[in-house]
Amino acid sequence: MRKFEYKAVPAPNTGTKARGVKTTEDRFALSMTETLNEMASEGWEYVRAETLPCTERKGLTGSQQTYQNILVFRRLEAEALPLDRTTSRPLRAVEEVREPSPKPEPPVHESEPVEDAPRLSSRPPEGGRTPSIRAVED
Repeated sequence: MRKFEYKAVPAPNTGTKARGVKTTEDRFALSMTETLNEMASEGWEYVRAETLPCTERKGLTGSQQTYQNILVFRRLEAEALPLDRTTSRPLRAVEEVREPSPKPEPPVHESEPVEDAPRLSSRPPEGGRTPSIRAVED
């Protein structure tokens, strides 16, 4: 069974100023992108954004209810992660072990190396018809 740990961080309230980013929407999007990428670099996976009520004090005896926006992230717990064989530390999502890619298939005809096969163009011919492929002997 997979076990996750969760982390909630406050969502950005204002946008980040940067060269070439002029509108409020673009600045806010840049701020969100930076927050999401920062958390992802630490191995956290974005789950969702939440708006939650919060009761705050107002004056000496009063209170008011406000709403806070938070971003929720998750990642596998340390004991549920596979161990790195070289350091004996848990691997995070960023350091996931990947299976080796499958070996390429051998050529169909062993007598004809693949390197000598004719190259085909990805563009269609000028006449608009696709030519048939024929074996040509030298």
